[in-house]
Amino acid sequence: MLRCAQLGLSDEALDNMTMGMVTDMLIEQANDSFDYPYQATQEDINQFFGK
Repeated sequence: MLRCAQLGLSDEALDNMTMGMVTDMLIEQANDSFDYPYQATQEDINQFFGK
């Protein structure tokens, strides 16, 4: 419940959410402060998918 409060989720909001949805929100919140050293370009994506 502490983590839900940190996300600003009310009891009513939690009634309509699964544990997986809450977990995803917590993971996304943790990722918000991560400084990604590289951002993929369109060329990277084309190489990944074999175009």
